[in-house]
Amino acid sequence: MSDDDSGSPAAVLRSFVSRAVDADPADLAGRIEVVERGSGSEAVDAAGDAAATPAGRLAELVGKADSVVAVVPRFDADLARRLNASPAAGGDETDGESDQEFRASALRAVRVVFTGSAADRLSGAAGSIVRRALVDRGVDAYRHEGESPVTVALVDDRAVVGLTDGDGVAALLWTDDPSVREWAAATCRRYLDAAERVTGA
Repeated sequence: MSDDDSGSPAAVLRSFVSRAVDADPADLAGRIEVVERGSGSEAVDAAGDAAATPAGRLAELVGKADSVVAVVPRFDADLARRLNASPAAGGDETDGESDQEFRASALRAVRVVFTGSAADRLSGAAGSIVRRALVDRGVDAYRHEGESPVTVALVDDRAVVGLTDGDGVAALLWTDDPSVREWAAATCRRYLDAAERVTGA
């Protein structure tokens, strides 16, 4: 699947973000990066570069961040495993840091608004287990009753937008472009303001 294919997840994501910030897709082209599942970059992933997939790249961006605010419409088990293995989550990849250095690097602000089917994971039989796992990883979780067509995140000063389907993260877009960052921040604020906090104080 080529990014030039108008029906590809990457093309859909580029178009969505362009409309959201009222910009011509051609104007944003040089300022955004996109990876999609099933693209040629997946061959690199088979050789050991986990960041070549949308879920791998998202885990890498979030794992290195000091601050994350996100709106998540769908729970992706593969992404959750990757995030759990990241250094910021206390995984095995601490690269020789002492416990004290690791704890200092793990002190960060993470707020996630779960909406749509992801919000459903916070309740029901498994809800308490999911909430406990989020608390253990320092995530302030919120439940939103509505829907979001995409995952939207502000990861430090970078906007990140993901398109998910039944198989997980189909495409991921990230950028430092000010117009996209402003839109991502406003979107996250809007969802946070309308959400109920389910973990933390």
